[in-house]
Amino acid sequence: MNALSDNMRAAILMMLSMSAFTVNDALMKAASDEVPFFQAIALRGLMITAVLIVVALIWGNFTLRAAKRDWGLVALRTAAEAIGTLFFLTALFKMPIANLSAILQALPLTVTLAAALFLREPVGWRRLTAILIGFVGVILIVQPGTDGFSIYSVLGIAAVIAVTVRDLAARKLTATVPSILVALVAAVGVTALALVAGTGEIWVMPSAKAALQLAAAAGCLAVGYIAAVTAMRGGDIGFVAPFRYTSLLVALILGLVFFGEWPNWLTLLGALIVVGTGLFTLYRERSVKTPTIGLRVR
Repeated sequence: MNALSDNMRAAILMMLSMSAFTVNDALMKAASDEVPFFQAIALRGLMITAVLIVVALIWGNFTLRAAKRDWGLVALRTAAEAIGTLFFLTALFKMPIANLSAILQALPLTVTLAAALFLREPVGWRRLTAILIGFVGVILIVQPGTDGFSIYSVLGIAAVIAVTVRDLAARKLTATVPSILVALVAAVGVTALALVAGTGEIWVMPSAKAALQLAAAAGCLAVGYIAAVTAMRGGDIGFVAPFRYTSLLVALILGLVFFGEWPNWLTLLGALIVVGTGLFTLYRERSVKTPTIGLRVR
């Protein structure tokens, strides 16, 4: 009974985490109407970095000690995080949030396939078939060659590839590396990239509304991170992982209510296929190994 209670509590935390991440996306999209691209990333990054440092100090595991091999993996993960952030936010500012969220739901499929190709992790024919079917769903979402196609959908796919590299690097980290250190380094890396790239922009003084949106976005990232870590530590990961798809439902609601966006039927069908095959892949993976839940700094 206690195990079930722990799992349900962890599932609620995972839904909170995914919802917070998606609200962060919506807030960044709203702030983009006023604040230049790299300035928005840099300002949010400075705030989330400060929050992560405070959280690390509170948790008592703020350390920079790690093996040389682990630091190499942290550097690779941070680079992939930064590149994925640029691709993701560029796409987010130009396309419906629900469409982009639907593309991102392919992440469990790409991570599983990449782990099989590059890390030699076993993938049976059932999961391989599910992955291939899931990619058909991605094509339905992107809709190449139709009026519904956008070059920004390609950037969304590029973001998925970058995040896949990020998660593969995370899989190879030793258990002694604190999660908060990995997230903090990623936050610093993304912020530094934005500050450097932002020198080519004309920065503006954000209005009170835009400043509040950016601060709230940083707060949502902090909530999302803490909730995700707590969920992974407090429940069975195989049970909790499927609740990551909460983000798609939240993206649909936010897109409709705040941006007047609603995906066409092909996008919805593709999203349903991607989510269905992703759930099947997570179910099959549960009997083989622990699935990876990537923590987003974007």
